[in-house]
Amino acid sequence: MGTRMKSARPKVMHEVAGLSMLGHVIGAMRAADVDRIVVVTHASGEAVRRFAATLGAESVIQDKQLGTGHAAACAGGLLKDFSGTVIIAYGDMPLVTAETFKTAFTAQESAGMAMVGFRPADPGVYGRMILDSDGLLNRIVEFKDASAEEKAVRLCNAGILTAKATDFFRWAVGLTNTNAQNEYYLTDVPALAKADGVRSVVVEAGEAEMMGVNSRAELARAESLMQQRLRDRALAAGAGLVAPETVHFCFDTVLEPDCLIEPYVVFGPGVTVHSGAHIRAFSHLEGASVAAGAIVGPYSRLRPGTVVDEDVHIGNFVELKNTRIEKGAKASHLTYLGDARVGAGANIGCGTITCNYDGFLKHKTDIGAGAFIGSDTALVAPVKVGDGAITGAGSVITRDVPANALAVTRAEQKVLDDWATKFRSRKKAEKAAKT
Repeated sequence: MGTRMKSARPKVMHEVAGLSMLGHVIGAMRAADVDRIVVVTHASGEAVRRFAATLGAESVIQDKQLGTGHAAACAGGLLKDFSGTVIIAYGDMPLVTAETFKTAFTAQESAGMAMVGFRPADPGVYGRMILDSDGLLNRIVEFKDASAEEKAVRLCNAGILTAKATDFFRWAVGLTNTNAQNEYYLTDVPALAKADGVRSVVVEAGEAEMMGVNSRAELARAESLMQQRLRDRALAAGAGLVAPETVHFCFDTVLEPDCLIEPYVVFGPGVTVHSGAHIRAFSHLEGASVAAGAIVGPYSRLRPGTVVDEDVHIGNFVELKNTRIEKGAKASHLTYLGDARVGAGANIGCGTITCNYDGFLKHKTDIGAGAFIGSDTALVAPVKVGDGAITGAGSVITRDVPANALAVTRAEQKVLDDWATKFRSRKKAEKAAKT
């Protein structure tokens, strides 16, 4: 429900680095080779179920909110014929990694059950993991039920548990709600496992990775931590970041080695910047690909469907949408190109726009190789400018222009000698009369 988010959107659908928190968890599970995923949702979580389906996950509804153990048990109906290993995690942990899931699986194979713990700087109200003399998990105590001695323990429960499916769902059915909250706790499972002679091992993970998000402030904190992770990953892979702390990444941003990213660049979903490309400051890219030798920015905007080929120059205040700019072409400033192709070596003059939308449909503009589009040209799509053609500055092009032709649409210029002097004198007299 995520009531502390104060949002109509389900909590796990809030985004971190351009992907919902649930999407991050499912992605980490997929990367850990989890074959089948079941998302347990509130009855009102239709948006969650739709999103989960897009990622190949199944969903089940928890009709009554009776605790974490009850929630996990709700998946039992869908997995009743499954005899492999299950792992239980929370959908509001966007920083969890595939490596932690893999480590938990490995630990489970050696022990029978594994749970993930962490040691936060401030243990706060987390459930405490109490170990036995052999270093195995003895039990987990929820903070509200813990004694003073148990509250002093710093090893805390992260909520991730893995065990054989048949064992886990048997234990889940056996949970009781004799606790301060009258809920069925997932944290009571280790005690039931121990009674069955199954040992439980604890896998420790970092505090940041185990962070759960319950409020807007925590969401912002998770975003900050994720951005730092993505920046570190890009630098380690060989991308050049002049001021890494100013660059905003998306979860799927691809920066190849030896590309150069200047300060205050924002990457939305679906961006690839190839080796040798240069993204200059204050540019915004989304759903775009930039090839080697290309220069984009400063202050450029690349929208979805844009492909910038090798050695292209896209300058300040140029916006591209669903457009391919072929090798060596230039659009240096103050231009909008939408639903277009710009041929190799073409030059797009300042103030050029493609008029691609008629209020109902989008239309294509095709500009040939080596064409020269004069400043302040409006290209009314659908229209084609041939290879090597030229349009005069200030023209409105509504018909195709043949290759190597000149197209000009411009009213005849008139010059009235000394008109400005007479105009100023007349206006000064009018102003004096009014005052």
